[in-house]
Formats: sequence, structure tokens, C-alpha cells
Amino acid sequence: MIRSVSAHLCGSLLAGLVVASFPLADAHAQDATSNGNTGSATTVVGTTDGTSDQPVDMAHDAEGGTFSLVFENDVFSDTDRHYTNGFRLSYMTAPGQEPEWLRKAAGLLPYTGFGGDVRVVWSLGQSMYTPGDTATTNPPLTDRPYAGWLYGSVGVVAETGGVLDQLELSLGVVGPSSLAEQTQKTIHDLISSDDPQGWDTQLKDEPAIQLTYQKSWRALAAGSALGFAADVTPHAGFALGNVFTYANTGFTLRVGQDLPRDYGPPRISPSLPGSTYFRPTDNWGWYLFAGVDGRAVAQNIFLDGNTWKDSRSVDKKPLVGDLQAGLAITIGGTRFGYTHIFRTKEFDGQDEGDQFGAFSVSFNF
Repeated sequence: MIRSVSAHLCGSLLAGLVVASFPLADAHAQDATSNGNTGSATTVVGTTDGTSDQPVDMAHDAEGGTFSLVFENDVFSDTDRHYTNGFRLSYMTAPGQEPEWLRKAAGLLPYTGFGGDVRVVWSLGQSMYTPGDTATTNPPLTDRPYAGWLYGSVGVVAETGGVLDQLELSLGVVGPSSLAEQTQKTIHDLISSDDPQGWDTQLKDEPAIQLTYQKSWRALAAGSALGFAADVTPHAGFALGNVFTYANTGFTLRVGQDLPRDYGPPRISPSLPGSTYFRPTDNWGWYLFAGVDGRAVAQNIFLDGNTWKDSRSVDKKPLVGDLQAGLAITIGGTRFGYTHIFRTKEFDGQDEGDQFGAFSVSFNF
């Protein structure tokens, strides 16, 4: 539903903020010092081929931050149902601009790389879900309910020696106050499309709290030949909250030229992780990518229904998988990405899996 993008901008501006951070590895700080650099580490392992055996000068990291826009919609698969639209706008600060308390608190977390510098990402987001039939005022009870989620998030992200840690806390609202109904109907009016008729049956208002953690190992396996580079990045993580609770794992394969130092284009969770952060290794680069992610799901409010109030619900599948493939292009300090996602059935009675696309653009400055 590309129809919801403009009003999603309005709805998302009422959301909160996302924080993500990126420190550089302590071990590389020693290398930077030996090369005459001082202060925070300015060298991170990586090569122009995207492999992990040669240092790359990262002094330009201090120049500024990154804006990122992610738009996900089922219009890319010519459908209009289930997870039908997602929008997220983010700003990632330059290193050293994080609050002192946040840096210290993140450094206390065990088994993570949050002990160094951090980057901060502020985000606004909204997601929308509908049943398969939006023409009826009373959708079948066997189909997923109407629902919207408006949120802001705060988190920290750290890259240490090719390992990325991402921790994010999201706060928001599920239900009519998410403005999903207004978003969809406004855009349908603008494009003279039929209004969805069943929003009166959507989930009730409920505060939404979500904690998500992902760990990725960039280029755990990597190589190059004939001017092309390839790498494999596994990931694992979990989510806790009244929106989603799950454990997940998977991997991403990249093949291209002048691979940037990144973890794939950003996505809207639940998804393969990706990242707002990226650093090009040349003025031009590209890569094809494919990835899989499997989730063991304990909670999905958009299928289970409201936590404390009576609402519509369906019986969810305990295991859900995503298969995705796409293209990313970097031109100077800008990265464009398109991802096409195939998602397995999420609830009992669903006739087939879903498809949707994700477009993202990120700007370094």
C-alpha cells in the first residue's frame, strides 16, 4: 500500500525517537595510536573488497552522521493485505555525540561490544496491518485483525572488530491512537481508491513496549575473485515486549564490487537486522544480497490481540521464516537499497505466505 506513505509521514512525526550507536573497536584503537592517531579509534578492519584482513582509515567518521529512510509496502508484490505498510525515518549522529550516561550504561551490558564510543540514532516509525478482505465492515474472525503501531525507539549500536551489536527500546501505542486508520483512509481519498471498511474492528489502544537485540558477525566468511567480492554475515538475537517476543537467527550473503562496510540495508523489525550505519570503500560500489531469518515466536500482538482487553485475534504459527533478496548501490556517501521479502504463513487459516518490498536510502554527511 504505497497509498499510505504521505499520511505515514504525518503519523510518524507524532512518534518518539530511536537511538542506535556505533563504537569502533578498542583493539583497533591501539592500531590507530600506533599510526599516529589519538583519541577514539579511527581504524576498523575491512578492505575495498569487503573482506576483513586490511585496515581502512575511518578518520572521516567524525565528519557527521547519517539520515536513513525505510519504506516497506506490499504494493511491490501487487497485494494489499496483512503487513501492508511500514515507514521509518532515522538520524544517526556522529561518534562522540552520545549522552555520557547512555555510553556508560551501555558499557555495563555483558557479552556485548558496547564498551567504546557509541552512535545515536533517532527514529520515527509506523506499521500497519489489515485482513485480506478490506471491503467488508466485518472481516472474518479467522483473518488477522486490523491494527496499527506508532512508535519511537532508543538504542545503542556498536561495531567492534567486525561484530555489530544493536540494542533498541521502542515505546509507542497500538490501536486507534496509532493513526493507522486515518493514514490509510486519507491516502485512499487522495488517489480515489475505495476506503477500507473494517477499521472499527481494529485492536484497542494499548501502550507498546519493545526491547530488541541483534548481534551480527560481518564477513565471518569472505573471499574475492575476478574483481568480485563475497561475504557471509550470520546474525542472532531476540525481542521482548507486549508487541513481539521471539528469538531469531539467520545469515546474509553479499556478492558485488567495492563492498561497503555495512550489514545490509536497514529494515523494519521483525526482520533480518541490516543497519543504518554504512561506510563506503570507494566512490562507487554495489552488491547483490540474499538472506534468511527464522523466528521462534512467543508473542505477536497483531495476531494474539490485545494484552489486557478483549479484541480480535487468530492462532499464530510458532515458527516464522523470512527469505529476502535485493540490491544495494553506494554512490559517494549515499546508499540505495531494495529488498524483496518472502514471509511464511504467520497464523492458522492463512492461505499462503506474504510478499512485500522494502526501499531504503541513507545519506552520510
